[in-house]
Parts: sequence; structure tokens; C-alpha cells
Amino acid sequence: MDTLTVKMQTIDEKVMFSATSRENPEVVIDYFPPVGTGSGYTSLELLLASFGSCVGTGLLTLLRFRMKKSISGMSVAVTGTVREEHPKAIQHIVLKLKIKAKDLSEPEVRGALQVAENEICPVWAMVKGNVTVETEIEIDNT
Repeated sequence: MDTLTVKMQTIDEKVMFSATSRENPEVVIDYFPPVGTGSGYTSLELLLASFGSCVGTGLLTLLRFRMKKSISGMSVAVTGTVREEHPKAIQHIVLKLKIKAKDLSEPEVRGALQVAENEICPVWAMVKGNVTVETEIEIDNT
């Protein structure tokens, strides 16, 4: 079984943490005032970043290497709607994908997304069943 370790240390008198994994640069995690200072990413923002990068990595791997598509660029925007009641969990995610590729169609992207959701992206597997996910795809074929 593989294991991952993230080390965290408080770095202020409120709730700000410095987090590191392996030899990577630190990530600062904080919370909105008055609990925190708002000077770092919140835990939910990091979850959205993890989700977006996980889906993006899986999608690019499928499109570039399995499907042999020439992807010249991709941007991912992830918006999470937080529920009103505590715990303030994300209840809905909108994943917007913009892909630049001359030889790509939306049905191909949708098919690859389905594979990423069901077989590749571990973060998607963790939120599945707890969070509704909506995807929007824009393809630039120029």
C-alpha cells in the first residue's frame, strides 16, 4: 500500500499552517477572518485545486497518450458551492475545461472525462456520491 505524508506546522497565533510534502515548496493554509487572517488557501480551496488538477491530469493523459490528440493547452476552472449549514461542505462543483487542440471533438472529451471519473482520478472517486459535479467544455480548434 502506498502512503502519502503532508507535514504541517502552525505559523501564526491564529489558524495559519505551513504544509509541505516531499521536497516541494510550502503551501500556506489559513481561514477567513476573524478565525484566520485570510492570508493562505482555505482547505476547501485546496480541495477544489486537487479536484481540478486530478481531473486535468487524467484527461490530458488520456487525450495525449491514449488517444494521440495534439493538445496545445488546457485551462481548468473549478467553482464549488458551499452549503449554508455546518459543516460548510462543498455541495456542488462546476468544472470548466478549455482545451486547445486542432483534432478534438466534445464527444471525445466527454468520453475521456467518463474514464477519468470512473477509473483514473482518485479525488473524483472521493467526492463522488457526496458532491454533484457539472462539467462545461470549450474546445478551441484553431
